[in-house]
Amino acid sequence: MLGLELGRTARPLTILCLGAHSDDIEIGCGGTVLRLLAEHPGATVHWVVFSAADQRDGEARASAADFTAAAGAVHVATHAFRDGFFPDAWAAVKAVFEQLKQAVVPDLVLTHRTADAHQDHRVVGELTWNTFRDHFVAEYEIPKYEGDLGAPNLYVPLTAATAARKVDLLMQHFASQRSRRWFRPETFRAVLALRAIECNAPDGAAEGLYAPKLVLG
Repeated sequence: MLGLELGRTARPLTILCLGAHSDDIEIGCGGTVLRLLAEHPGATVHWVVFSAADQRDGEARASAADFTAAAGAVHVATHAFRDGFFPDAWAAVKAVFEQLKQAVVPDLVLTHRTADAHQDHRVVGELTWNTFRDHFVAEYEIPKYEGDLGAPNLYVPLTAATAARKVDLLMQHFASQRSRRWFRPETFRAVLALRAIECNAPDGAAEGLYAPKLVLG
């Protein structure tokens, strides 16, 4: 299979990671972030979480610190929008995006799928495309009760060590979610294994992303 390379530039990459909730970035593309930062020294990461109140704020910041430990620079921003009510707060969420547009010029934006079954995820995904209209945007997926995993068209193979670190960090940092029946190592390993089959990943682990628009440079 012919692969594509990211980041043939004279300067370090700038990566923008957007998540509706405290653990979304890590679940959806945590392995991708770990791999990119290992392969692109000096990269800058902007990590934005829209619903991270109380305990969830501390979890988000501690997790972001570990997932971005290899970055050259990291900027973490958390907000406290009400979980499950993003459509009602659309104007306020958009205002955050307008601020981001003035502050960040990303080479890569990692965000939610616009087709995600969760309403908060969809709002973030839709506003990403509304805001970053001339950028490389890759949408990640979140396993959930609604069963809306799709058919990715962009795969990121992971080493066994990177896949294990992703799962370990998820279980380490999000104590508030451990009572949820789906939040367990087997869930995350299963998705990694499934996407590995689809892209023939040599170590048996991969993340699947969705790239609706690509330009061959």
